[in-house]
Amino acid sequence: MLEIRNLHAGISGREILKGLELTVRRGEVHAIMGPNGSGKSTLSSVLVGHPAFEVTEGTVSFLGKDLLALPAEDRSREGIFLSFQYPVEIPGVSMVNFMRAAVNAHRTYNGRPALSATEFLKLMREKREIVELDNNLTSRSVNEGFSGGEKKRNEIFQMAMLEPRLAILDETDSGLDIDALRIVAHGVNKLKTADNAIIVITHYQRLLDYVRPDVVHVLYEGRIVRTAGPELALELEDKGYDWIREQFGTA
Repeated sequence: MLEIRNLHAGISGREILKGLELTVRRGEVHAIMGPNGSGKSTLSSVLVGHPAFEVTEGTVSFLGKDLLALPAEDRSREGIFLSFQYPVEIPGVSMVNFMRAAVNAHRTYNGRPALSATEFLKLMREKREIVELDNNLTSRSVNEGFSGGEKKRNEIFQMAMLEPRLAILDETDSGLDIDALRIVAHGVNKLKTADNAIIVITHYQRLLDYVRPDVVHVLYEGRIVRTAGPELALELEDKGYDWIREQFGTA
């Protein structure tokens, strides 16, 4: 599904990703872990086409297409979704109008008819239940006045509405209490299928107790330096990242 080869990228002339390699297949959950500044959020920004980041070398193939050649909006319509670490508020834009515009834009791009108002509201009710999102929240402006947990639940609700082929969860667990974490993780698990894939970016093991990864990667100094199964996350939880620094040094 996703093939990243020798990816070099950075921002404002500073290289952050330094030859990153990654393969993600359908039906897989990949966890990417690493210390602050290792390039985790840069990777997610590059994949979704954030204009501030520049790719200087390497290739990214998504479902056989050159992802780097696509504008950000087409990457979304092709099926890539990013759940933000810090979801922003959009005053004056209602959740209903925001999501209906997004869903119908995706459907039109993929040659499907737009949903009517009745069809859309029915879909919204069904997907809202996945993350126990209160009906009052969906009638307000996007994220306006939401708590931290409500914003994260809203991100997974949007994921449910858009049904992406590849979902990237960038530190979705940050700032969540145990109940909110459980609800968000339950929503993610309900959205997993044999035809999609999920990349979970996190510092900690606790999210991975709920969303079980098939593969865990350690990203350090802009490269994936170690890949293993779920046991690697437990090792990182036990040892921290000092052993990674000792083994691989500082570039």
